[in-house]
Amino acid sequence: MGALKKPANTQRQTDKAAEYFRGVLSELKKVHWPSRRQLLTYTAVVFVAVAIVSVLMWFVDSGLSWVLTKLLP
Repeated sequence: MGALKKPANTQRQTDKAAEYFRGVLSELKKVHWPSRRQLLTYTAVVFVAVAIVSVLMWFVDSGLSWVLTKLLP
C-alpha cells in the first residue's frame, strides 16, 4: 500500500486560505488605530447621541400616544 496522497484541490484551497490570512494581517497593520483618549471621546459622543435620540423618540411617542387617546374613545 502506498502512502495516501492529498488531492491537489485540497492543497490549493489550503494555500489560498493561508494567503488570505496573510493578506488580512498585512491590511490590519495598515489600520490607523485610535488612541485611548480618542476612543473614549468617540464612545462618549456615541452615548450622548443615543441618549438624545432616545429622549426625542420618547417625546414623539408620548405626544402621539396623547393625541391618539384624545381622538379615540
